[in-house]
Amino acid sequence: MTESKGKVMAREAKNSITISGLRKSYEQPSKAGSAYAIDDISFEVPQGQFVTLLGPSGCGKTTTLRCVAGLEQASEGRIEMGGEVMFDARTKQHVRPEDRPIAMVPQSYGIWPHMRVIDNAAFPLRHGRNRRKGPEVRQRALEMLEQVGLAAMADRWATQLSGGQQQRLALARALLGDPQVLLLDEPLSNLDAKLRAKLRQELRSFQERFGVAALYVTHDQSEALALSDTVIVMNQGRIEQIDRPERLYDHPRSSFVADFIGSANLFPVRDASSGPGGGVLTKTDIGPVLCARTGQGEEVRYHDGGFVCVRPEDVGVRTGGTGATPGDNEFAGVVESAEYLGDRLELVIRTGDVAVTASTRAGQNLRPGGEVVIRLDPASTSYLAS
Repeated sequence: MTESKGKVMAREAKNSITISGLRKSYEQPSKAGSAYAIDDISFEVPQGQFVTLLGPSGCGKTTTLRCVAGLEQASEGRIEMGGEVMFDARTKQHVRPEDRPIAMVPQSYGIWPHMRVIDNAAFPLRHGRNRRKGPEVRQRALEMLEQVGLAAMADRWATQLSGGQQQRLALARALLGDPQVLLLDEPLSNLDAKLRAKLRQELRSFQERFGVAALYVTHDQSEALALSDTVIVMNQGRIEQIDRPERLYDHPRSSFVADFIGSANLFPVRDASSGPGGGVLTKTDIGPVLCARTGQGEEVRYHDGGFVCVRPEDVGVRTGGTGATPGDNEFAGVVESAEYLGDRLELVIRTGDVAVTASTRAGQNLRPGGEVVIRLDPASTSYLAS
């Protein structure tokens, strides 16, 4: 390894968050049957990357963020930032929140109503880890407010800002602390849908411009997919899958991830065996289904159970009726409902006792009661063992 390459790798390692074997219980560790809010989770956030913790309420994502911030102490595990240990349960090391190289934007923004906009923004410069004095403080704060579009409002009271403006102010204040790590706890959840979509683009733009590592918490799947380099899907205190957004959607590793990320048809499997072309042949309630994908990404261990997963947009639909003979991976059905959504039709099709959701192009003559044939393309159909 060359010296320059070694320095780059060392710098990348130093500027990342590393979480190892983290557990957090709100009960006494010795108490029998104590439940973990987070249970043996490990992941990394590289410098300059936007990583999102995604999951339903109570899955442990906010507890994880609070442990990273130092607002909670984990029961087990280790947290490193910038190559330095922030927490180690084994050695009882715990760096105080104010001494960690972080800035946090909470769900409520934490804007002080008794301060003007400029004073809210300048707070970390006056009282943070890297304190400054004199006219430089106001100048730097004004430069940051300019970047978030609030310079003209610098001398207003913070209570005179709209929700979107307060969100920008909270972000400006966080960035003025020169953090290595930016922690964001559902900062867009209090905004309406249109403003939320606009501000998430701005948020990602600011994060990329300043090059900080960002750890973001949300239960909004579309927000996570739109913002993130990497998404960590959590469920009941554990990590279900860590992956790029497109792989989470196209290659979920479990039925929970498939169902939580977007919309999915999940057909319970009674039996699974080796199929042609290296695929998996399954027996389901709609009939035999050949899957070319597997959620494990490795050699499949065949067993009873699991699920066939196919996205609604990957379900092919053609008119059926007399003379329409289903082929391989095709099944006769009847349209139960059809919703016209402008660019597409959302269909619910009954085949046997199973309801299948399909999304197809608008303009087709598909109406409730009509006979159809659906096709599950093996290349877009996955076998999930759990």
